[in-house]
Amino acid sequence: MESAELVSYYRRRAREYEAIYAKPERQADLALLGKLIPDALRGRRVLEIACGTGYWTSRIAPLAASVVAVDLAEEPMRIAQSKRYPGNVRFASADAYALDASLGRFDGAYAGFWWSHVPRSRIAAFLDSLHERLLPGAPVVFMDNRYVEGSSTPIAETDAEGNTYQRRRLVDGSENRVLKNFPDERELRERLPGAQVRLLEYYWLARYEAPGPRVR
Repeated sequence: MESAELVSYYRRRAREYEAIYAKPERQADLALLGKLIPDALRGRRVLEIACGTGYWTSRIAPLAASVVAVDLAEEPMRIAQSKRYPGNVRFASADAYALDASLGRFDGAYAGFWWSHVPRSRIAAFLDSLHERLLPGAPVVFMDNRYVEGSSTPIAETDAEGNTYQRRRLVDGSENRVLKNFPDERELRERLPGAQVRLLEYYWLARYEAPGPRVR
């Protein structure tokens, strides 16, 4: 699924998105993540990538100095903007692969459920874009799904690059081919040198310090 298709899918999925947080078997993991993620970004000026409906924005903001939450899909962001936050949250439309300098510079970053939607061939481009907006040493936190048989949507196909895809049906009846990668610990450590990687039952969490903008 290319970026435009992914944005279209999440626009149509916006109203049903947070149902994923209601799965009973995932509550223990989510409770732990709800403590670990905000604490890792305590006191920081945070750039949140692919904020969606603001589920994690609302959990990070009370401990952060400020949050700029960005996404390209308008419908999920409207839901996010309708929620109550401290006065330190700002929303903006932005492309994660080309984060504009007008967003500012940050000393912390978070992306939840975004890594799995990045094609393997574009991970370096995404990280370069993110690091351009971060001060050296800024903590970066990524969180995403692990594949768990019986809980995760089955993998429908794998392409030549090793990207995996699911077939997801929305309440409007449409079936959608969605890029959803499930990196293992080895791959995460190769992509994020020096990262602390923690594997929970249903999710993975990675934390590292940003190298700062690439020297050109």
